[in-house]
Amino acid sequence: MQKIHSNQRMSQIVIHNQTVYLSGQVGAIDEDVAAQTLTCLDKVQQLLEEVGSDKSKILSATVWLKSMADFEAMNTVWDQWFDDTQPPARACGESVLAHPDLLVEITVIAAE
Repeated sequence: MQKIHSNQRMSQIVIHNQTVYLSGQVGAIDEDVAAQTLTCLDKVQQLLEEVGSDKSKILSATVWLKSMADFEAMNTVWDQWFDDTQPPARACGESVLAHPDLLVEITVIAAE
């Protein structure tokens, strides 16, 4: 097992048995949900590329929205981001996030 970008609380990346687990990624608190979603997905891509993976290897994703009213706006960005590859299995739900101005958080599991 390999843990990367770790601190007392968590690791940004964990690799085990050729599977990559990412911690939840968020955008900037001054962004709208579309911009936060794109920021999350860009961070996911950067972390995956760091370990030799990419978005085409994402197996599953969990999307947490502050409000399901943002579902359509988030999906617009999501659909565009996966336009060139098949999307992963996904769950999406409403949740209280770590900061009141966070609108979306995304975590993924990918093949290495």
